Amino acid sequence: MTDEPLILEHDGKPAYVVVRYDRWRDLLAQVEEVDEVRAYDRAKAHADQEAVPIAVADALLAGQSPIRVWRDYRGLTQEQLANAAGIRRAYAAQLEAGRRRGSTAVLARIAGVLGVEIDDLI
Repeated sequence: MTDEPLILEHDGKPAYVVVRYDRWRDLLAQVEEVDEVRAYDRAKAHADQEAVPIAVADALLAGQSPIRVWRDYRGLTQEQLANAAGIRRAYAAQLEAGRRRGSTAVLARIAGVLGVEIDDLI
């Protein structure tokens, strides 16, 4: 048996290729390696994006206050967040609890302190 592939035609055009099993396994391994390299390249292209623990994503998906979730994740107290954002602690607490809506300017400052996009807080 030869190592050359056997090309089968249908209606005069190549339709199937028959290769030895060990050669097919080699080709499959090469394809898988290429897929892994591509996945690595995609991940590296997004390396500037922060990876967060699943607990943070779960809390956000569960509907918890984004300001509180991110504040807790960053290890800040309400007082520290409020001071850094230039607002009162009571106002920060009301925003976290959903009792008040912050202006775009205030939310932008909070987002900046927390290192997230404003969309992550809305």
